[in-house]
Formats: sequence, structure tokens, C-alpha cells
Amino acid sequence: MYMPDKRTYADRAEYLKQAVGLRRKKLKTMVIEYKGGKCIICGYNKCAGAFDLHHIDGSTKEFGLSHRGLTRSWEKIQKEADKCVLLCANCHREVHAGIVQLPIER
Repeated sequence: MYMPDKRTYADRAEYLKQAVGLRRKKLKTMVIEYKGGKCIICGYNKCAGAFDLHHIDGSTKEFGLSHRGLTRSWEKIQKEADKCVLLCANCHREVHAGIVQLPIER
């Protein structure tokens, strides 16, 4: 990230946007690794952008682990991730559609 010597508000705002984006990517990578690095149904493990965290029991969900959820501390993210399983986007949609079920052993 480049920060000029004479900063303007616009420069600072752009710098902060980039910094937040990098932090979110880092946290997403960390949470994917924390949850095993692959879809628990099909074993997909290629693109980080294709992963979702699925809450096993939606009633225990304190916050979603999408982009806004990745603004919290690692400890809070980890605690929420403990209530979830890692799924690829396709398997996640199929679980919600009732086409596939989560494995009994998680």
C-alpha cells in the first residue's frame, strides 16, 4: 500500500479501505485454515472465495461470518466459527435446499 508524503483526506480514506480489505482477506484465510481448509462434504479446497461457513444451529448465531463479520477480533471470529462447518458454496446451497445433509461426524 502506497501512502504519499503529503496526505489528503481522500488518500487516507483509500489507504484505510485497502487496509481493511487486506485484513478481511487475511482473517478469511485464517478461518478457512482453522476449520480444516476443505469442504466437509465434497473436499473442495481450491479458491478461498468459494468457501462459506454454515452455522450448524442457526439459533446460536451471534453474527454472520461474511465480510462484516470479519471486522471483529480473531477471538470473536474463532468463537463464532466453532459453531459452524466449512462448506464450499455449492454444497452450502445444496444443504439449504435440502438436497444434501451435513455428515454426522464433523
